[in-house]
Amino acid sequence: MLQIDTWKRVLIWSVCVIGLLMALPNAFYTRVEQSNDAKAEIELGIDTPELQAEAAQWPNWLPSSLVNLGLDLRGGAHLLAEVQVEDVYEARMEAMWPEVREALRDERATVGTIRKQPSAPDEIRVRISQPEGITRALEVVRGLARPIQTLTGVGANDIEVSSQGDTIIVQLSEAEKLASNDRTVRQALEIIRRRIDEVGTREPTIQRQGTDRILIQVPGIGSASELKEIIGTTAQLTFNPVVRRGSDPDAVPGIGEEIVPSIDEDGVYYTIESAPVVTGEELVDAQPSFDQNGRPAVSFRFNTSGARKFGDYTLENIGAPFAIVLDDEVISAPVIQSHIPGGSGIITGNFTVEESTNLAVLLRAGALPAGLEFLEERTIGPELGQDSIDAGKVATIVAFVAVLVFMALSYGLFGLFANVALIINVGLIFGLLSLIGATLTLPGIAGIVLTVGMAVDANVLIFERIREELKSAKGPARAIELGYEKALSAILDANVTTFITAVILFAMGSGPVRGFAITLGLGILTSVFTAIFVTRLMIVIWFERRRPKMIEV
Repeated sequence: MLQIDTWKRVLIWSVCVIGLLMALPNAFYTRVEQSNDAKAEIELGIDTPELQAEAAQWPNWLPSSLVNLGLDLRGGAHLLAEVQVEDVYEARMEAMWPEVREALRDERATVGTIRKQPSAPDEIRVRISQPEGITRALEVVRGLARPIQTLTGVGANDIEVSSQGDTIIVQLSEAEKLASNDRTVRQALEIIRRRIDEVGTREPTIQRQGTDRILIQVPGIGSASELKEIIGTTAQLTFNPVVRRGSDPDAVPGIGEEIVPSIDEDGVYYTIESAPVVTGEELVDAQPSFDQNGRPAVSFRFNTSGARKFGDYTLENIGAPFAIVLDDEVISAPVIQSHIPGGSGIITGNFTVEESTNLAVLLRAGALPAGLEFLEERTIGPELGQDSIDAGKVATIVAFVAVLVFMALSYGLFGLFANVALIINVGLIFGLLSLIGATLTLPGIAGIVLTVGMAVDANVLIFERIREELKSAKGPARAIELGYEKALSAILDANVTTFITAVILFAMGSGPVRGFAITLGLGILTSVFTAIFVTRLMIVIWFERRRPKMIEV
């Protein structure tokens, strides 16, 4: 018999109502967006009458999730950055030098005195005064090697040690360079993501391209230069001992020393030890604050390891200057007045409130492990995005109207049932996109337009099958029931294969391809649901009320 249980009817209509309610905020996009932004600021403690008025634009009892608009629809900034992975090699060698020095000092009786020689950035050259001890020196330094903890580097060590006369040469192995490159890009990717998240932008696209490049697309941001200011600064913070203070930038530093300029003092240059006492990697928090004179500053706090090293150094060097270095510039060089055991402190300088806030964001997000070279940058204006939205609306409306007219003319009353289901179908797509927080791009709109065309396929199969059953002189109830039963396998086969294609596109593609795959996949699910359940329920309700002796499809 042609009937549907009551609980199934309630469930079907409930799904439709909930889906349409989830989609409703997108019909009032600007109002809901302003309300959401105002509520977010109020939660952060910023409460003004203007924000309260904006927050009240959308009722709290209604859903407020929106479909995020992609870069091509909303406008924003596009950057393609190349990570300078070679920078890490030099940092690794600088960090390893104290370890090599201490190991060789313990063998002074065999190797004699040691002296670091000028060398390439990615190697350490150490000369010993007793060449006959070179074999022992090589053995000691090779003992510092560590195995590489990656699948591709199994069985290899992180350093290669060789000799040239009385000079020991320490270099990173090729396997370690490959592993280091991968770690550096992954770390840069995560730090860029954290920095952009700190700013509060919506649905950025941050993904790796190739071995050493990162694609960054941030909708809604003003310009590419603004985005570069957020992510382009490496924010390498170090705390280095000061050797001397001078005014000659061309002075020759000693081995293991470097000359860096002062930010606040024009013409002043500091000679500092290259090996830092503590680095920004050991920071656990950084917040904008004010110093004792009420000037903007940044307070910071180290982790346990950093706090111990910071405390030990301040205890042993009371009265000595201590340079706080940010990206090879001294931002402050205070004299250590007393032991600082707590692992916390404050960075002062000629900051504005905005500069101290940005510095805190950069330090809190972490330092980029290497510099970035921007190979491509574009700013997409919101008017271009609006043009895309308008074009997408026109395409969707034209396709929608054409399908509605075709179904009404081809199948009469049953075609009208299919049209109502099609409208519900589009609403469910937007409801699901809002629910999962998906980003709608121009290819995503193309996926919705394609779904509109495909959505009636299932209904066409069902209605044509009902026509065939009516020709066999079966009653209308039996014809409708057989139409749905016999068309089901064809509907599932066609939609499952298309859904598999959408899944593959999502898994293998990126950016716009994924946007298309998401809307196509969700459209297939909602199309099958509305064709098999919603239209059938409407036909059953109509049939129960009218009880026609014969029907025309």
